[in-house]
Amino acid sequence: MRRLLMILLVLAGIAVAAALLVPALLTPENWRGEIERRASEQLGREVSIGGEIGLTILPSIQISAGNVSIGNADGFGEEAFAELSELRLGLALWPLFSNRVEVSEFVLVEPVIRLRENARGNNWTFASAEEAQAAPSSDSNGGFRQPGALPFDGTFSGIRIENGALSYSDGTDTWDVSQLNVRLHAEDLDREARMDGEFVLRGERIAFDTRLGGLRPFMEGRETPLTLEVRSSPLTVSFDGNALESSTFDLAGDASVQTDIPGLARLAGEPLPPGSALRSASASGRLTSVPGEIRFENARLRLDEITATGSLTVQTERERPMLTGQLVIPVLNLNPYMPAEQSGTATGGQPEWSTEEIDLAALSLVDADLRLSAGRLIFGDVEVSEAAVHARLTNGRLVADLSRFTLYGGSGSGQLVVNARGATPSYSLNARLQGLQTQPFLGAAADFSALRGLGNFTIDLTSSGASTAAIMRSLSGSGNLRLSDGAIEGFNLARILRGVQTAITTRQLPQGFGPEEETDFSELGGTFNIRNGVLSNTDLSMLSPLLRVTGTGEFNLVEQSMDYRISPRAVASLAGQGGTPELGGIAVPVRIRGNFANPSFSIDFEAVARELAAGQARGLLDRILPGQRSGEGEGEEDEQQSQPTPADVLRGLLDRQRRSGSDDGN
Repeated sequence: MRRLLMILLVLAGIAVAAALLVPALLTPENWRGEIERRASEQLGREVSIGGEIGLTILPSIQISAGNVSIGNADGFGEEAFAELSELRLGLALWPLFSNRVEVSEFVLVEPVIRLRENARGNNWTFASAEEAQAAPSSDSNGGFRQPGALPFDGTFSGIRIENGALSYSDGTDTWDVSQLNVRLHAEDLDREARMDGEFVLRGERIAFDTRLGGLRPFMEGRETPLTLEVRSSPLTVSFDGNALESSTFDLAGDASVQTDIPGLARLAGEPLPPGSALRSASASGRLTSVPGEIRFENARLRLDEITATGSLTVQTERERPMLTGQLVIPVLNLNPYMPAEQSGTATGGQPEWSTEEIDLAALSLVDADLRLSAGRLIFGDVEVSEAAVHARLTNGRLVADLSRFTLYGGSGSGQLVVNARGATPSYSLNARLQGLQTQPFLGAAADFSALRGLGNFTIDLTSSGASTAAIMRSLSGSGNLRLSDGAIEGFNLARILRGVQTAITTRQLPQGFGPEEETDFSELGGTFNIRNGVLSNTDLSMLSPLLRVTGTGEFNLVEQSMDYRISPRAVASLAGQGGTPELGGIAVPVRIRGNFANPSFSIDFEAVARELAAGQARGLLDRILPGQRSGEGEGEEDEQQSQPTPADVLRGLLDRQRRSGSDDGN
């Protein structure tokens, strides 16, 4: 027994001596090349160690290496894929014999990692020499989470990256991360693991903290609790949910995002232009993320003062992300995002249309199919309520169908198309309105409040241009307007007619003009055409108990001015609403000129004098040479055809003279 004990003691001494002496006897020059060769074979890249190498086996394995470099993939330049000033690994020796890995330290000091991507692929996908020559795997899952991924037990502590740097470039965009520090701690592969750290991106310090229900269940594709928090000045993100059962990184849980938009734009390398109205945004709801698709349900969204609720889905595996969903928006005020008004003025003192270019680049970032319901939609001074919009965005072309909306007491429908595919954006709009309160609508849309009434309105417009001014200059289309029970403010035509005889003598405007005056009507209507921003109308017709009015002229929407002529005519009867126009009265041509806000009025006195003279002559003839009607009595029309009397001939001549004089006055 004593001899056996002595043998065991000798063997133990030899083993301890070997463990202590072997690392000292094997100098780096003896095994540096073998390590580099083995590492290069495993990674499929050239690995070199330029600094000192250290190895200790007892009481635990301690490995260190300085100035380690990993070569780049073919086609990505001569610069190394990764470099680090020092690598340290501490590993317990005896647990390895029981299939247990206990890492006490694994540190990468000052690593520099360069991620590159081009048409050939990327440089961060590694394959050993054997794998590069092997046939592609038949595994169709393509995921990194697979059963049996961690077939051992272990403890991981002291795992960290110290003062690292990371860069990414695809030839167009470049991202550089500096001061990268990461810490990972996992006492047990089946229990909670935590990773936290911070880094600097474009001057902004960003911190993150992640907790995972267990490294083993996660890596083996089982459902695993997961929380994530990202904190920075321009962006805060939180997630509380699970990594789903999957071979890929699928997520489901409650998520929220809050961002300072100008700061986030700077962080993304796309600073916003000065004066941008975009300030802040937030979103929260139930997030589900699977390969190619992200769903956001029970979402609560906010952009500046605009809030919305609903659901959104983003399909990511497309040329452009595809956004679909339904949103309810209480108030959608677009005014803060419209080009600012210019300080200059157009003819007549009206503010000029803005020449600031409208940025439509966002229309080309994503495709979309959205159904929106807005309680109030505010655009300029126009306010629409109860709007239901189906918006479809495809490669920079937006089609917005308004299936219903309420506008100043009326209801309507329409379609708006914005096409930003070409060098010059184009637009089209068609709309139908019933029961519109005209005065507040025209006042809000065109700063023209002189027309009051309830009516129907149709319009079909097209335009193009990069600014509001250019859009107005190219505006073309057509439409019609039918009003009832309203008034034209600024003049009283009945009062003007009563004083017109005196005005002919004095050559001054009769009473009846002024901001407090108005002309009531029972019906008013006409059609219009727009060409290059100028609206023309030739068939205005207005009916009132005392008057019949026709009108023709132009409204220059570019210069916000008008030149319009109306011809009111007193009627012999009080026919009222729906009556047939009576052309036997006196016509008084009134010309309206100037800008929309402050028009001027004038009367064609020569035409009125001719009308009065012709009317007086007709009255005299009717008393001296009364005409006789032919075919009186039933059944006599086909048998009796009277010849024109002298009175009829004179009346005809006077009528032609009057019409000719009126035409000359136009």
